[in-house]
Amino acid sequence: MSDGALSQAEIDALLSGVDSSSTGGPASPTALSGNDDERKALHDLLTETDENQGRALSTMTGTTVTFNGPEVSFSNRDLLLGQLPDQVAAVKADFSAGFPGEHMFIMGEDTAKRIASLLNKEDNIALDEMALSMIGEVVSQLVGTQITALTKATNNTSIASISPEAVNVPRAVVALPNGTFPVALYNIDLGEGTQRQLWEVYGPAVSSNIAKAIISAIAAKKAPVRQPAVAVAMPSMNNMQGAMPMQGYPMPTYTPPNVQSVQFPNLLPQNAAMEQGNIGLIMDVFMEMTVELGRTKKLIKEILSMGEGTIIELDKLAGEPVDILVNHKLIAKGEVVVIDENFGVRVTEIVSPVDRVNTGE
Repeated sequence: MSDGALSQAEIDALLSGVDSSSTGGPASPTALSGNDDERKALHDLLTETDENQGRALSTMTGTTVTFNGPEVSFSNRDLLLGQLPDQVAAVKADFSAGFPGEHMFIMGEDTAKRIASLLNKEDNIALDEMALSMIGEVVSQLVGTQITALTKATNNTSIASISPEAVNVPRAVVALPNGTFPVALYNIDLGEGTQRQLWEVYGPAVSSNIAKAIISAIAAKKAPVRQPAVAVAMPSMNNMQGAMPMQGYPMPTYTPPNVQSVQFPNLLPQNAAMEQGNIGLIMDVFMEMTVELGRTKKLIKEILSMGEGTIIELDKLAGEPVDILVNHKLIAKGEVVVIDENFGVRVTEIVSPVDRVNTGE
């Protein structure tokens, strides 16, 4: 399922005591074992992302968020459901390319409400559609951090994920992968001194492929680099004797090579004619020119509440010059004019290169 919840048919099958996703009997609720090399590879990868994930969530919530863990183990549906709270927010974030397969985050309903409250700057928020979309955006940031680490660890630049979609459902309705799968358990502190749990679930196929790629990449880095063998031909004694001059013949004279000092070009700036000739090589390169009327900052809830007729107040006063940017770099300022029913901009000021460097543009 794309939204992290089971279908009605799957729910009916579970209620009747039959798991529609499996072919055998019910899974054992005891601890499961798996490939320890794959578990360790996944653990090492996720451990490297802890700090970046905490930093990303801190930026979004405006409070100090820390990630502790993860504890990576193998689980199944029955075993994991026994660890989850009764009501959860499940966020599907399947990998769509690179290592395609099932991937999701699960958190308790109270944890999801706390995150949404921090994002919305509002206490006791209801976990409605808008709040769930905020949780999906948080997971999107976490997945982006993991994709960056995965790309670095495996040299696979095609890794991508679907847009995360969150649902608030009872734990029994969460659409978990089939069979045995790895689970990463994080303890997170949302700036309140309380440890909250966050589960990350990987489908068996995607976790195995990721782990194998990491193991292969590490093995390739550790493999010794073999230098190509170079055969050196040593002259034999017979050849050396044959090369010796015969009696009565003079030894050949050695002529030293003609060595001259290297003449380096002058490093001083060239004249304007040379600069004009060089810049002519890029005169036909297209560049994007943008006129920026102004900017503003909005909360997520304000952006989601926008509709037709909404007025957005910018940081520029009426009559102030607008910014003219080329490839997102400020180069000039101007005033808006109307030319034959079309908008235009009259340049009133050129920003010097020195000013652009000083302002960081």
